[in-house]
Amino acid sequence: SFDEFAGQELLTARQSQDYRSVYLDLHAEWRKDSDADKESINDDVVFEIELIKQVEINVDYILLLVQKRREARGDGDDKELRAEISRAVDASPSLRNKKDLIEDFVDSISPHGAVDAEWLAFVAARREAELTAIIAEENLRPEPTRAFIESAFRDGAISTTGTAITRVLPPVSRFSPDGGHGEKKQRVIAKLNAFFERFFGLSSGSPQ
Repeated sequence: SFDEFAGQELLTARQSQDYRSVYLDLHAEWRKDSDADKESINDDVVFEIELIKQVEINVDYILLLVQKRREARGDGDDKELRAEISRAVDASPSLRNKKDLIEDFVDSISPHGAVDAEWLAFVAARREAELTAIIAEENLRPEPTRAFIESAFRDGAISTTGTAITRVLPPVSRFSPDGGHGEKKQRVIAKLNAFFERFFGLSSGSPQ
């Protein structure tokens, strides 16, 4: 059984994270270069990415790491911890687009507060700030936009059809053929989808 090989791993946890990080960088580069031919998908690469996901690092793991290290060191000012977390996030397919959030949280954490409570407050504040910025940048209707996003978080996906997305958009100009509506809609969908992917699932961390 695999238990027979415990303690005889060829790679350390850090080396494994580093290799996964490099692999994901190469995969991202490959995907970018192959966007023009999306039908041409390398089955081996898909398989390897699925294999990496089996050892996924999630938010709970990161928060637990912060908690354990802070208990050992007595404060949150730990450059070694930040580097370790950065490596872990780089090795995670689902956390890479949240790296700045996680690193900013690690930098801002207090010496004695509850890590999970501070994380929830931090995410809520950043989520509101970034959504407010999108609303201002695109001149969206604030309340319909917030309702749209809350529905997306509840349902687990951004809805790009129906009237919900239309309600968040500002009134169109009557002096242009479609008021730039189509282009505006696609740009807003892209921004809201990126926002959703960035924050979805981040409020579930609760280290013990």
